[in-house]
Parts: sequence; structure tokens; C-alpha cells
Amino acid sequence: MMGYWYEGFLGLRYLRASGRRGVVSLIAAIAMIGLSLGVAVLVVVLSVMNGFEEELRTRILSLTAHATIAGLEGRISNWRPAERKLSDFPGVVAAAPYIEEQGLVTHGDRSAGILMRGILPDLERKVADLTPHLLSGSLDDLVPGKYRVILGKDLADEIGAKVGDRVVVIVAQGDVTPVGVVPRMRAFEVAGIISVGMYEYDRRIALVAMQDVAKLLRMGDDITGIRLNVADMYAAPRVVRESATALGGSYLVEDWTTQHANFFRSINITKRILFIMLSAVVAVAAFNIVSTMVMVVKSKRRDIAILRTFGASPRSILSVFIIQGSLIGTLGIVFGVILGILLATNLQSLVHALEGVVGFKFLDARVYFMSDLPAHVRLSDVVKICGFAFVLACLSTIYPAWRAARLLPAEALRND
Repeated sequence: MMGYWYEGFLGLRYLRASGRRGVVSLIAAIAMIGLSLGVAVLVVVLSVMNGFEEELRTRILSLTAHATIAGLEGRISNWRPAERKLSDFPGVVAAAPYIEEQGLVTHGDRSAGILMRGILPDLERKVADLTPHLLSGSLDDLVPGKYRVILGKDLADEIGAKVGDRVVVIVAQGDVTPVGVVPRMRAFEVAGIISVGMYEYDRRIALVAMQDVAKLLRMGDDITGIRLNVADMYAAPRVVRESATALGGSYLVEDWTTQHANFFRSINITKRILFIMLSAVVAVAAFNIVSTMVMVVKSKRRDIAILRTFGASPRSILSVFIIQGSLIGTLGIVFGVILGILLATNLQSLVHALEGVVGFKFLDARVYFMSDLPAHVRLSDVVKICGFAFVLACLSTIYPAWRAARLLPAEALRND
């Protein structure tokens, strides 16, 4: 215990500047600052990737469902018993039927492609809560027979439509007439505007009453499929397979992990690549400790000789300088983590303030799917970063400490 305190005391004491050797402590401070900045950058970047992934997942699931069960031929007949059975299935919170079809919407001389989704508002609320995303109107406005539609915000802007306007929806299915095949079309009244915050959806989505879509597509009482809301979103793949098996027959099942699998996989790959690339910054900062410790050893040659003369073992000398280097690394890591967490938790405010200063928007929703820059700090990432940086800092001290331990007292004092 006394030996540990003696070595630790000397390691801590060597961090402080003395009159003629202040430059050594200055270099140690620079190495510490470099390590802090590297750790902070790594914490912020990984937190942004976490926030980006979670925000996208939340926004996607706010409009879609955890899982869907659809007919192999695009239709499910006699769906009401299946919907009731799915609603009572273990792990399923709610089930809602839907009809989905791609089409074209026109308003005046403008047109745009849409994804038309027919819903039953009462059941849809149990699967996906769209009310917070409605800028105007209500799901209750989608009354069967009234032919009303709720458009995505960017879609409405694209065709210049607003609440109260009438738009024409055209679907690919056509009717044979004496003049040829005429696409089916129907005029709808714009009853509301919805904004999920993702350009991919706000630019395409059009919500209508399910009965109106069924009439337009001449589906009768058939539906495209049933959307599920499950208690544990991460158990959605298992629950949807088991529930489809319980229904019997053949169905096409999907869940949120497969619908956007490539997208979330690309985020994880990007996160790993960024961690590897930015780890190089941390490694450079950590290896700066080598030069710091080499200068410390050179400046402490006389002290090392005196300690050896008084009986200090090479192992004790080695421990002194390893402790000193580890303290530099530890302090740099601690300050870096604190700085990184502070930046990550206030990142959106900082970005918006910077956008106001430069007059330029860094995140375009049409490119990045969102206009905000969320950040979420995960403990596992912080631990991983700290462990990686600390190992590098400790490795950086080994060579200088080994040089100090091999220093002979007579050689060190020869020129003194």
C-alpha cells in the first residue's frame, strides 16, 4: 500500500509544472486536450447516429405499423374474423385493416405520384397515432361516401392543394370503354394535411376512408391486409409469424425490421465506419502521450538516478511513469466525455443557432429525411469509447516508462 501511494504520489507530482520544467507540463496539457477533443468528437458523432436512427424509427412507426399481414395475391377476403383473432393474439395490442394502392393525384395543372391508403379511423388510432402529426383536419373527417382525403404536407405543397380544395385521384386500374381503356379516377375533397417530418412519407401519403378506396378499386369487401401494433416492437418478427400461422392459410408477412432493413443496416454500417475513422483521431491524441512521457523521462533523469540510489527498483520507476501517463489519459478521457455529453445534449440548439448566423440550413429534409439533428447518448457507446481511449493511453506510456526503468544511476549523474 505504501509502495502504491509512493509511486502514485510521484506520478501525480510530475504532472505539475516546476519553474524550469513548465514546458513539460504544457506539452502534457496539450496531449490531454487533444485526447479530450478526440473523445468528445467520437461521443457526439455516435450520439448523432443513435439519435438519427431512433428518430427515424419513431417517425416511420408513427405512420406505419409494427407488422403487416397481407394476402399473397394482394387481397384478403372475409377479413373480420381474422382481425378479431389477431386483436386477441398474445403480444398483439391492436389490429387494423387497410387498403393500399399507388396512384396519381392532380390539382389544376399539377400532378404527383401518391401512395393511397384506405383506413378505418377508429381502428387505425389503435395501431398508429396520427393525431399529433395532423396540421389540420381530423381522421374523423374521413367519412365513408364523402370522398375526402388527408394529404402529406409536401405532397400538398407540390400540387398546390389546401384544405377545402378538390383533387382528382387516378389509379392504374382501368375500365374498358368503346374508346379504349380509361383509368379509374375520382374527385376527392382535401380534408386535412399531415406532416410526419419525413420527406419520404410527407411527399407521397394520401389517407382516405377504406370504403371509398374499395369502391374506387372495386374490391368489394376485400382488403389489402391487416396492420398490427405489438406490445414489444423488437418482438414484431416473431409475433407476426406466429399470428399468421394461427390464422391458417397463406399470407405475406412483413415487420418494420424487414420493411426498412437496408435503411437501418446502412445506418449501423455508417456508425461502425465513423467509429473506426474517428478512433484514429483518438489514437493520434493518445500517442501524443508518448512524446510527453519521453520529455518527462529526459527531464527527470536526475530524479530517477536519486530514486534508484535510494533503493527504488526498476519496477517502481516503471510504475511511476505508467501511473503518470495513465493519469494524463484518464483526465483527458473524463473531460472529453463531459464535453461530448454537453455538446450532444445541446446539439440541436447549437445547430439552429449556427444556421441562424450563417443563414444556411444544414439539413435538407428532402436529402436527410428530416430537418433536425437529434442526438442520443448511449452508455454502451460511452463505455466503449472510454475503454478504447484508456487502453491506447496506457499503451502509449509503456515505452517511455520502460526507458526510465532501464536508466542506470551512474549514467544519469555522469554529466551532473
